[in-house]
Amino acid sequence: MLLARVLVLFASSMKIVSGAGWCYQSQVTCNHTCTGPETWEVVSQHCGGRYQSPVNIVTRRMLPDERLTSFHLTGYQETFHGRLMNNGHTVQLDLPSNIRINGGNLPASYKGLQVHLHWGNAGGPGSEHTIDGEQFPMEMHIVHIKEEYDSIAQAGKDRTGVAVLGFFFQESASANKKFDPLINALKYIPQPTNSTELKGVSLDMFILPYNTMTKYFRYDGSLTTPNCAEAVVWSLFENAIPLSKKQLAAFSQLRFPNGQQMVRTYRPVQPLNGRQVYYSGGHAAAASIVLLITSVLVSSALCLHDTA
Repeated sequence: MLLARVLVLFASSMKIVSGAGWCYQSQVTCNHTCTGPETWEVVSQHCGGRYQSPVNIVTRRMLPDERLTSFHLTGYQETFHGRLMNNGHTVQLDLPSNIRINGGNLPASYKGLQVHLHWGNAGGPGSEHTIDGEQFPMEMHIVHIKEEYDSIAQAGKDRTGVAVLGFFFQESASANKKFDPLINALKYIPQPTNSTELKGVSLDMFILPYNTMTKYFRYDGSLTTPNCAEAVVWSLFENAIPLSKKQLAAFSQLRFPNGQQMVRTYRPVQPLNGRQVYYSGGHAAAASIVLLITSVLVSSALCLHDTA
């Protein structure tokens, strides 16, 4: 922490203060001076806050919360044409105005804004959040803001103004054909500011089957890039989406503004600082245990009756 503070002070003295100057650690080289994650506080003071994201989720310390019920997803099944772009930090897909989520103990109804991803290098470790220290190859964020707001800048001033659904990816032996439209479109956006139209896709093509979306982790945190506003209700799904190694590697062919390969696009995990992580599957697991115990007792009673 002391080293990080020294680096922040050094960066301040060098007047690296432009929001456009922030970058990931993979971009920080002797020949390319930019504000890496350790000094993002220079770009935005929020990045030095106490409730930052991502975090490492320690499963033995999470608490079950029966209020974390299933989500109600509106517009996720409907096809749309959306702009897909290389924004210099990631690949981003803009969402239509009819996307909505509520339920899951969210404090309000939220409208969809955009989807983006974080990845490693050619399928290597690349997720932002980790589970018991395990880093997945990629992580997808579907970003929503409260319906009353017009932008993420406005929503960022509200402690619960943003709701993000996060999905982990794992390497599979075979390709996930549902992702072909997205992955095939990457070749049209290799450079920053390149964009293309992604046609005839729906959000449910890119997420888990609905019946597997009942188990998720919940905590309060921040945006994971500057300005790092502490305004996010995070919901991270336990089950991972399969992609082949070739599909995962396709994202590494994109380029950063300086021409480098766009790899390892993740912020390191941040301290929890006393925050609690909750788990939706806890009450279901408890119910299963009750059912199992009941089943055992009934079976035992029947066996005793037969014996008698």
